[in-house]
Amino acid sequence: MKAIRKAVIPVAGLGTRFLPATKAIPKEMLTIVDRPTIQYIVEEAVASGIEEIILVTSAGKSAIENHFDYDFQLDTVLKDRNKIQMREELNNISNLIDIISVRQKEPLGLGHAIWMARNVVGDEPFMVLLGDDLVMSKVPCCKQMIQLYEEVGESIVAVQQVPMEQTHQYGIVEGLPTEYERTYKVDRMVEKPAPGTCNSNMAIIGRYLLMPEIFEFLEKTTPGHGGEIQLTDALLALSNKRGMYAYEFNGKRYDAGDKLGYLKAIVDFALSHNALGKPFREYLLSVCNNIAKQ
Repeated sequence: MKAIRKAVIPVAGLGTRFLPATKAIPKEMLTIVDRPTIQYIVEEAVASGIEEIILVTSAGKSAIENHFDYDFQLDTVLKDRNKIQMREELNNISNLIDIISVRQKEPLGLGHAIWMARNVVGDEPFMVLLGDDLVMSKVPCCKQMIQLYEEVGESIVAVQQVPMEQTHQYGIVEGLPTEYERTYKVDRMVEKPAPGTCNSNMAIIGRYLLMPEIFEFLEKTTPGHGGEIQLTDALLALSNKRGMYAYEFNGKRYDAGDKLGYLKAIVDFALSHNALGKPFREYLLSVCNNIAKQ
């Protein structure tokens, strides 16, 4: 069984849900407390034992690459001003992990974005982390999935239960429980099913552990709505060939690509912040008290 060493992070999207903020700034660089969203994603991969990150980018996304690069001029300024702690923190970011970028030249969907990483990933299983999905958990979500992979040896999609009336917003998995805790053998996948057409409420979120055969199916997948290549179609084909598991991870997921989800993430991550958590909690309590008095 090959180890999971590489992770693909698609960051080529335009971030239209956050316009005008994302007109000049990639949505992945929007800040959650004191770090851009993409840094939390990369840190999760690193904490899970990933050795190499492949960013799938597009025009106007250079800020993401620059964030993880070494900045000689800034480092020199911080050194001259004796900003030791800040300098150390920035150098830690640039030394987090090896990062390679590939370009998605056309916005042809998530499936196409992952397919663009095929030559860098090669013939080995890999993780996919979506750049606007955050997971807060004691054990990183990726690490949970890798631990399960070491038991089952097949592809895994992370899922969470959502209200039935929201299933049309997600890719939905149907499957039977296995002997592994919180794990299901995938039987069927449906991308954003119409209300009443699916009995499951297990929604796929932005974490995937995939066998390299996924690239074969992505190459054969016919473009769907909007001319995009849907990842779910290729996942279903892969599951039919060699099996796939759905894992209901431990943790809380935030859709940081949605305005409300982004605000929820800011609140919860601020409350767990070592330096800001206590004063921020006191501030929220004062706000709640003022609302109660109105």
